[in-house]
Amino acid sequence: MDDDLHLSRRERQIMDVLYAKSAATAAEIRAAIPNPPGYSAVRALLRILEEKGHVRHQPDGARYVYLPRISRKAASRSALKRVLATFFGGSVDHAVAALLDASDKKLSETELKKLQAIIKQAERKDGEK
Repeated sequence: MDDDLHLSRRERQIMDVLYAKSAATAAEIRAAIPNPPGYSAVRALLRILEEKGHVRHQPDGARYVYLPRISRKAASRSALKRVLATFFGGSVDHAVAALLDASDKKLSETELKKLQAIIKQAERKDGEK
């Protein structure tokens, strides 16, 4: 899945549809993306996504149903690791600081408590190593 950052805008739109629906035909995907290209172009993009290892298909009568090869969670984790490495030198604290700085709203008490719990869990995990 090293191609996460190398997906075109259309390929990302198709993956978003597949993650939202879990499975879809080319026609269903085409209907769900904004300003869609022609049906043949959607099929070509799906073939490219299959070659890249992001998508698989299964026959359903005369048509194919397309499914993501890995879960959205696994794909997002993989993409996030690459973003960390590319933009933040692998530094989680720099990435979190950038996210907090980019936010246009103040964190609520609930959000702060959730973040504190995540940090405590990470500390425990590091202590176990």
